[in-house]
Amino acid sequence: MKPSLDLLNLPNMLTLARVGAVPLLVVLLLFDRPSTSFWAAMVFALASLTDWLDGYLARKWNIVTVLGKFLDPLADKLLVMAALIMMIPMGRVPAWAVFIILAREIIITGLRSIAAADGVVIAASPLGKYKTVFQMVAIIALLLHYDIYWFFGVEWSLLQVNMHNVGIFFFIIALVLTVWSGVDYLLKFFKVIAR
Repeated sequence: MKPSLDLLNLPNMLTLARVGAVPLLVVLLLFDRPSTSFWAAMVFALASLTDWLDGYLARKWNIVTVLGKFLDPLADKLLVMAALIMMIPMGRVPAWAVFIILAREIIITGLRSIAAADGVVIAASPLGKYKTVFQMVAIIALLLHYDIYWFFGVEWSLLQVNMHNVGIFFFIIALVLTVWSGVDYLLKFFKVIAR
């Protein structure tokens, strides 16, 4: 009975909603149009917001569960990977960069599992949090992709923003932080294991 009670708390429901947003995001990205790109960006942004909210509520209400600890990072990775993989054939992100991000996540998740099996907790670096923030901003901008005109669509050149270029700028920063935080975690892992 306890697992079902764990499942039915608000933080876990928010996490499950984030998982549920993944198929919707994928379907929207099957159609490369300004309208579907806009809605894909909104779905991703709202789902990303639940990432912060579920963690905040779980800590505030002291209802951190084993299921929540498992589902939360899984939901994050599914959401990010779905968005990035779907944007490869659209030409919005390079495949090699998505591979680096995916490889980093798999490696770090594996090392965390090994450390946890030995009862070792390796403290998360602030680099990982910065990476996540830049990644989220980059993905939202890359999902929007098309030029945005401010002031209700009036096409004034000074008010035109190319969201793809904005996204690539933040994506490059996120990619650097992805590699940096991954190397940082690897060094911490081997330092702890060597003791």
